[in-house]
Amino acid sequence: MTAEVPEPLGGGRERAAATVEELVRTKLAEALGGGRGVVESAVPTIVFTITWLTTKDMRLSLTSSIGLTVVLLLVRLAQRSNPQFVLNALVGIGIGALFAYRASQSGGSEEDVARAVFTPGLLINGGIALLMTLTIVVGWPLVGFLIGSLAADPTEWHRDKGVVRLSSQLTWVLVAPCLIRLAVQLPLWLDHQIALLGVTKIALGWPLQLATFAVMAWMLSRNRTPLEDDTVL
Repeated sequence: MTAEVPEPLGGGRERAAATVEELVRTKLAEALGGGRGVVESAVPTIVFTITWLTTKDMRLSLTSSIGLTVVLLLVRLAQRSNPQFVLNALVGIGIGALFAYRASQSGGSEEDVARAVFTPGLLINGGIALLMTLTIVVGWPLVGFLIGSLAADPTEWHRDKGVVRLSSQLTWVLVAPCLIRLAVQLPLWLDHQIALLGVTKIALGWPLQLATFAVMAWMLSRNRTPLEDDTVL
């Protein structure tokens, strides 16, 4: 069985996906921006953490992180490619800077200000884990919407039980790193362990994300669930 896929923007015709795994693998790669998009999302946090650990200078850490992100954005704009993932990263570090500013305005120490930068990450991981879990419980897993976001009908994927089942499994895989980060970093945050927070932020950021994508890639490499005849994405 095969499923029709939309014609690419640049013309030509893509080969029709034969299995649920193949379809989801293709759509996720597009929605996540590939390796470059993932790297661009992670770089600002890595730069901030490393700069803080080596200099203990909050202003320099934020300036370095934001400055590099702006450079990445300018490169995207110069290449006329999608800046979505750089903009997401810029928003993330901007929120961290806002939390740091509020901590400094309330008279917090340099350590308190640095600690505040990590607060949004904890809140975001907790919120994402809760949101994704709820989407699984109600039968509309978040990964399915990543797939559907590139289709003419963003809910078409839900008609195929195989896609829904696999999307639920993949969404659980994405929930796991959020819970791991909370379990490791929240005690450090409560104990004002800034250096360890920085180290674990890096260790549980890009490496854990790579491990997550590796698990997803393995799940999507099996190609054993045929698409239903009327699944069009």
